Amino acid sequence: MYENRKYLIFLTSQLDIIDFTQVGETSIETVRKSVDQTKTFVKWEGENPTFISQLTNTEGPYTHEEILNILATEEWTQPMEEL
Repeated sequence: MYENRKYLIFLTSQLDIIDFTQVGETSIETVRKSVDQTKTFVKWEGENPTFISQLTNTEGPYTHEEILNILATEEWTQPMEEL
């Protein structure tokens, strides 16, 4: 189902470069951010969006399985507090 989907991590300071008509996210306000708010990502299917070449310090592109593993880390998921 997600075999053609790609994910790219980049700095939140570069969100203004993103053309949201080319990716699965809808706006700067709706992207998921890392716990420290410094990184985010976008997803797309097929050819790379045209703006990708303008981004610096990127990580990826990743597959669906790879991004799930990354998002499960403490960098992306706040640890639950012990009761």
